[in-house]
Amino acid sequence: MCLRIPRALFKGLSIGVVVLSSSQVIRAAPLTFNTALPVAENEFVIREQFIFNRSSADPSTADRKRAAWSIASAVGYGVNSDLAIFGVLPYANKQLKMTSGAMRVTRQAEGFGDFKIFGRYTVLKKNSPGKNFRIAPFAGIEIPTGANTVRDALGRLPAGVQPGSGSWDVFGGAVATYQTLDFQFDAQARYQANAKADGFEFGDVARFDGSFQYRLWPRTLRSGVPGFFYGILETNIVHKQTNRIGGARDFNSGGTTVFLVPGVQYVTKRWIVETALQVPIVQNLHGAALKNDFILRAGFRFNI
Repeated sequence: MCLRIPRALFKGLSIGVVVLSSSQVIRAAPLTFNTALPVAENEFVIREQFIFNRSSADPSTADRKRAAWSIASAVGYGVNSDLAIFGVLPYANKQLKMTSGAMRVTRQAEGFGDFKIFGRYTVLKKNSPGKNFRIAPFAGIEIPTGANTVRDALGRLPAGVQPGSGSWDVFGGAVATYQTLDFQFDAQARYQANAKADGFEFGDVARFDGSFQYRLWPRTLRSGVPGFFYGILETNIVHKQTNRIGGARDFNSGGTTVFLVPGVQYVTKRWIVETALQVPIVQNLHGAALKNDFILRAGFRFNI
């Protein structure tokens, strides 16, 4: 007995194999964290992202306003179908305006930040026509390549304005991805343990992230389409422990922030352009910790 597959179904499945399985295709992906989808063996994925971060809701009397922009350059390499290695190096400009005594002062630094390198290994993968599922733990280290002792006329800059942390910090977690022809869902749990450097220690950071990507155009898959337009909605739950200065806890630091992140992506066979706005909807911070206004992200990625 010969089973005949309807032409329309066969065409849809064929497109699904191309979109979901080909090593030559870049897939939709989260904007604020990584994905569990593989990097093709012996291929590189390159990502550049511009990030602008502004904070001005200051509960103290110093009327602090912090603005920072950075360009994060990331490279991923597929060792094989399960293992990928990533490196991320930011270049940033950080500025803090505040009232000190009777004067309004501006403190600023610019330069390369700390370099992150990590590996991600797929431990579970399930593929079926038009669908796939991945779970991939990851672990890495943040290397103190950025300066952390920059000074100005007022003395040494605050730690939050320095380009780097000065400490060797380890991080790890796991990310899961479920992808279909119409949408993709990613979820991540991540923890970073920060060490002390020059008498200062940033609090450890735990975060939980989710991303839903839905194909808005074309609504019907067909051959000859140059790319795909996705609407994206993400959430980030970020909990920071209090910093320590000279071994003593800084009770005006740390806390929990929840971001809602609407964004868009245009995905082609070899590259993606993307943008998103992180908006804090919950900020339960300690003491006089400076609150965030928003974080704007825009960038692109491509594979070679």
